[in-house]
Amino acid sequence: MQLLKRSLAVLAVLLLLAAGALAWLLQQHPALSPYAALAWKSQPPQLGLKVSFLGVATVLLDDGETAILTDGFFSRPDKLKTFLGKVEPDLEGITRGLKRAGIPDHTGKLAAVIPVHSHYDHAMDAPEVALRTGALLLGSASTANVGRGWGLPETQIRLAKLGVPMTFGRFTVTLLPSRHAPTGFTGGQISQPLKPPVRASDYKEGQSYAVLVQHAGKSLLINGSAGFEPGALKGVQADVVLLGIGSLGPRDDAYRDAYWREVVTAVKAKRVIPIHWDDFWLPSDQPMKPMPPPLDQFERSMDFLRARGAKEGVDIRLPLEWRAMDVWNGL
Repeated sequence: MQLLKRSLAVLAVLLLLAAGALAWLLQQHPALSPYAALAWKSQPPQLGLKVSFLGVATVLLDDGETAILTDGFFSRPDKLKTFLGKVEPDLEGITRGLKRAGIPDHTGKLAAVIPVHSHYDHAMDAPEVALRTGALLLGSASTANVGRGWGLPETQIRLAKLGVPMTFGRFTVTLLPSRHAPTGFTGGQISQPLKPPVRASDYKEGQSYAVLVQHAGKSLLINGSAGFEPGALKGVQADVVLLGIGSLGPRDDAYRDAYWREVVTAVKAKRVIPIHWDDFWLPSDQPMKPMPPPLDQFERSMDFLRARGAKEGVDIRLPLEWRAMDVWNGL
């Protein structure tokens, strides 16, 4: 009995040490300084179409008359709540995020909020953003059930049809099939209205999209997760790709090569801007930091992009944070 007690005590100490080590690792964010040469340097656009990166895969496109938003994720619950508790939209966080992004309430300027899939870090806040702005919630059947669970009226919910162009002001938006990066969170459907607070894992992927945006002769593809549907982008053209690289680092060389080929090469992109690399457990009013190991390998992803871009003549640029860019500048 005494030996058992001692063994349990040793095990408890080891578990505490392991938990402490993991907590320490999750605070060790890779530095952005080695990629300073890739930082966005061009002047912000004064007129025309503006593109702003708001963290994770939330991207705002605004031509002064109409705006389109992917995801609209501003809540960013912390790690403890995400892994061990339940999550729900942070109403104050959404208020701050919309104000900082310059997205006005109830003016109709924001035409659509489009989750690229239905995980919590993409779709959770979207119904509240739609409620406040009058925007349409556009996405999969799973995203529609996120909206219904939050009480969004059916008149503001639209199921996307793959490959069918939709017009919003001067924007043409086409949702094309994609996939989530191959992780333990990949797959699943939300088959009933999802009413938070719920576990983060209850936000199943649903259908993932690559979002093609065309506007006045310019083209942009937003691929919010480091996954792809083989052959889905054949015949699609986009000058710029906002490329999700979350969890790309731990994938093998063959996967990274296929990802580049199926997304960047397929659309004949001239510029790649990586997104979904930031630690989405940090509050959105703090400077963005890359996802820490052991959850991702940011340096490996960036080194791959930099090498592949140099080899194929594709410009690689890190985005500005929360500031408008002319992503076609210089192309």
